[in-house]
Amino acid sequence: MARPLKNIWVAAGDGNLDRVRLLVEQESLSPNAPDEFTYTPMHAAASYGQLQVLEYLISRGGDVNVQDADGDTPIYTVENVETARFLVTHGATLDRQNSEGVSPIDHLREEFSEVASYLQSVLTPESAPTIEVVQQPSQREQDMASEQLTSALMTSVEDIMQRAEAEGRDPEDELRQIVSRTVLEGVVTGYAMSEPVEDERGADMNETASKKPKIDDGLG
Repeated sequence: MARPLKNIWVAAGDGNLDRVRLLVEQESLSPNAPDEFTYTPMHAAASYGQLQVLEYLISRGGDVNVQDADGDTPIYTVENVETARFLVTHGATLDRQNSEGVSPIDHLREEFSEVASYLQSVLTPESAPTIEVVQQPSQREQDMASEQLTSALMTSVEDIMQRAEAEGRDPEDELRQIVSRTVLEGVVTGYAMSEPVEDERGADMNETASKKPKIDDGLG
């Protein structure tokens, strides 16, 4: 018993370009024709990564932004970056939402995170983590900081010398400590004036949905 011929949706998903071409050119079926689930040949081909079929369907009027009943376009169905890149190159819209308010990136985030990340990078290139470096302080600002530390050191030394003389003791240890502390403060101040600031940006997108089935019910 002969097997039933594939309809256009199954043929598109299977990558059977000859069958798809026959149905489009001889049976006058549209690349955007919905099946009983409102799934189009464009959705089916995108879902299974059939780039040759997609190329042909587009050449025959296939719409990369055709919607099913849920408002999903073919980009919602992709499972690899190559297919996503193909659709984006051919005009797929990313800044949109389906009837449930879910974007393609939200939809793909959980199961196909690499695809979602690629789409996010296309939509908002600046979303990747960046490092912003604070402008280096001017020479005048550095000189002022150095003068303040030197002035504070001299004041402390004078105070230590006066107290040591009044108490009749050797101020050497105390002087050594104040000098070491001042040097450390100078190092910390210099680091703080040149430290870069890291600015991380991201998005938490984790909604997904399952692929609709292809229906093999004979000739489309």
